[in-house]
Amino acid sequence: MAIRVGVLTISETASADASKDKSGPTIRDILTTQGFECTKYAVVPDDEGKVRSTVLGWCTEGEADWVITTGGTGFGVRDRTPEAISPLLERHAPGLVHLMLSRSLTHTPLAALARPVAGTIGAALVTTLPGSVKAVKENLAALLEGGVVQHAVELVRGGSGRAVHSELARAGTSAFAGEGHHHHHRHHRHHDHTPPVPRSVLSHDPTLPASARHRESPFPIIPLSDALKLVMENITPLGTFQAKVNPALKGHVLAEDVYATQNVPSTYTTSVDGYALRSTDPPGVYPVLTSSTHPYTAPLPPNTLYRINTGGPLPPGADAVIMVEDTRLVSTADTEEKEEKEVETLVSVPTGENVRAPGSDVREGERVLARGTVVKSGGGEVGTLAFVGREQVEVYKKSKVAILSTGNEIVDIQSTRRQGQGDSSEWGGIWDTNRPSLQAALEGMGYEVVDLGIVSDDIPAHKAAISRGLASADILLTTGGTSMGPTDLLKPVVEREFGGTIHFGRVAVKPGKPTTFATIEDGGRRKPVFALPGNPASALVCFYVFVVPALRRLGGWEAGRCHLPRVKVQIQSPMRLDPRPEFHRVVIKSAVDEGQGRLKAYSTGGQRSSRMSSLSGANGLVALPAGQGEMKEGEWVEAIFVLTLTQTSAA
Repeated sequence: MAIRVGVLTISETASADASKDKSGPTIRDILTTQGFECTKYAVVPDDEGKVRSTVLGWCTEGEADWVITTGGTGFGVRDRTPEAISPLLERHAPGLVHLMLSRSLTHTPLAALARPVAGTIGAALVTTLPGSVKAVKENLAALLEGGVVQHAVELVRGGSGRAVHSELARAGTSAFAGEGHHHHHRHHRHHDHTPPVPRSVLSHDPTLPASARHRESPFPIIPLSDALKLVMENITPLGTFQAKVNPALKGHVLAEDVYATQNVPSTYTTSVDGYALRSTDPPGVYPVLTSSTHPYTAPLPPNTLYRINTGGPLPPGADAVIMVEDTRLVSTADTEEKEEKEVETLVSVPTGENVRAPGSDVREGERVLARGTVVKSGGGEVGTLAFVGREQVEVYKKSKVAILSTGNEIVDIQSTRRQGQGDSSEWGGIWDTNRPSLQAALEGMGYEVVDLGIVSDDIPAHKAAISRGLASADILLTTGGTSMGPTDLLKPVVEREFGGTIHFGRVAVKPGKPTTFATIEDGGRRKPVFALPGNPASALVCFYVFVVPALRRLGGWEAGRCHLPRVKVQIQSPMRLDPRPEFHRVVIKSAVDEGQGRLKAYSTGGQRSSRMSSLSGANGLVALPAGQGEMKEGEWVEAIFVLTLTQTSAA
């Protein structure tokens, strides 16, 4: 099987004009002539996030056995390729680095300034080459000589390496000093079966000593837009079911187009309270018939009126309806009910007056609701379904959400632990704010919540809680345990205990940088896991930004409509900008100034991520752009509405 290669050029110039890339095509030409298959090729600027996401994507897609980067390995200010790639490497390959450097140093002492890295990510080999064509040729020659790369790739794939050794033996070449023909590779796995593994394992191993822990997060900080895109790409709607048409339908999304099975109304009906009559009958006194004295299916006798209420069908022969206001009571029947006996019509009415024709509201076969329609709590959609006679309809399932908090220091506000606390100044616990606030928001939106409680900072407790969440819910929502502390176990447990994939572990957003999104395969379905920051304001803000779109997508919402609505607002106080995009908690109010309506945003005060009160009363999040300085009072900026979401089950 040919070795599949991905070539990534890292260059500001070439990313703006791909024709300027000389090194990438050189690598592809050399490898193609050597029998390699170039399956991936891209050009990106000197951006650590883009380099990381591209390389990691190629390595985990399973379409490249060897990923080669070119450019960004020197001492230039923008040369950041080693910094981008090193945190991704699961096993470093210093020998390959030494091989490339030693070959280049035979040509120029300036090679000492190169900073290549090499190693493995999953089942792929990764090497970083310099950006010049000359240096690329030198490094490739060193890697290809003696079958070094071929042997490395076969081992990374899980092979024994015997084929390469046999070839070397036939050629009389010993490229691997000290190995000879009696070398045996002891890979501790069976080569006929590869167990499922996550796309990569970047998190720390909690069982290692402190000296082996990460000193900086191995998870790249990715842009907010990329994070939101990853959420949408890795979540698919739940299944569908037949639901009864009743008020409980609110919040669901229709999984079918709904058509009228008959005309509505099905026959001629009245749009007012009055009397059905022949339009040729002039004003005068007429006897009155009712549904109790005359079936509406029987023809209307000449020179009579038929008492009819709004929406009622006209009897055959009647072609108009006169309103009650245009009549006068003449006499009543000599009965206990004293119903009308004779009525005088005061005006003439034309044909069709106050009459609805069959199909005038909805025609048979007409689509009344489209697939993807959200059944809102306002009643319009439920009413439409009932209007056309639907007893049940196919809808997408709504997510059941499991929530938990992590941390030995966290205490449930309803816990008996608060009894007998003694001197409160000696108590170091923290009330769990996140679970109650998230549960209130979720249930306000109509979602069923499974409360998994507070999970202590140990691996068995995390593993048990996540297992319960996967068994009982469609999505798992955790808070805390996502940072760099030794007891931050969420990422390691997801990756190492459940074989989950962490799609991102840090986001360039304020608040909420450590927000984590992962998926775990469970029973043939990929279930999303969101690990939100522990600080309560951060947790709730990130819930609206990341989790609500995911819940909507799971529930069958169209991808383009999953995010909360944005509106233009005028800020009423200065707002300082941050290098990261920031969501500033505000109260949005409508106002009329100089005859024009506008929305004004009032800050809720201090925006510290731990300050939960900044969300009390807030109905919006001003989306401040990344930058320096501040937005001035009176400037216009986009804001996300959140209040309408919590007031209705499907905003």
